[in-house]
Amino acid sequence: MSSRPNGPRSVRASRADAKTKKRPSASPRRPSRSIQRQRRSVAPEERKVLVFNKPYDVLSQFTDGQGRQTLADFIDVKDVYAAGRLDRDSEGLMVLTNDGILQAKLTQPKSKAEKTYWVQVDGAPSDEELEPLRRGVTLKDGPTLPAKVRIMEEPSHLWPRTPPVRFRANIPTTWLAITIMEGRNRQVRRMTAHIGYPTLRLIRYSMGDITLGDLQPGQWQDLQR
Repeated sequence: MSSRPNGPRSVRASRADAKTKKRPSASPRRPSRSIQRQRRSVAPEERKVLVFNKPYDVLSQFTDGQGRQTLADFIDVKDVYAAGRLDRDSEGLMVLTNDGILQAKLTQPKSKAEKTYWVQVDGAPSDEELEPLRRGVTLKDGPTLPAKVRIMEEPSHLWPRTPPVRFRANIPTTWLAITIMEGRNRQVRRMTAHIGYPTLRLIRYSMGDITLGDLQPGQWQDLQR
């Protein structure tokens, strides 16, 4: 008498065999075209590097569907891209370029390009109260790298902000120079709030060895000319 294979056990065995079979290794994913473009270098004669002083309330992009001011309201140069963004309520240095290597150098953390901000805070922090920023503070998205922080005089020839900063009566304000090597969302504002001194005004002054110089809000300069 012939015997029949046990149905349920055969099904379990086939499933087990399927699990032990090795799946074909996936082919490495190629970077998207946008990433490839950002990493691309350009010939020296085609290189564009623009330095722009972004005014308050301007988006750090070229298009917007809500009628707000963008980079396109000030810059008519084609095929340049921002090396790092600035929040709408922040001011100062933006670097726009068609050189993907420079863009990566200024924005990727592994390049350790320093970015310095002039920061007006509400109140008068002591040097001791600023020390946590120099050691690194823990924000909701993790600890920050140590920052360089010093109290400074109000920058000379500083342009007035439109609209003006709202001050609290009888409460002093303090200007700080804060240098970081990261670029998290609203990082400097969150750092000063963490130690109890909210940011009232934030101006990026330098990225790497590129500085704002004496550019006024809305002005830009081509460093290649």
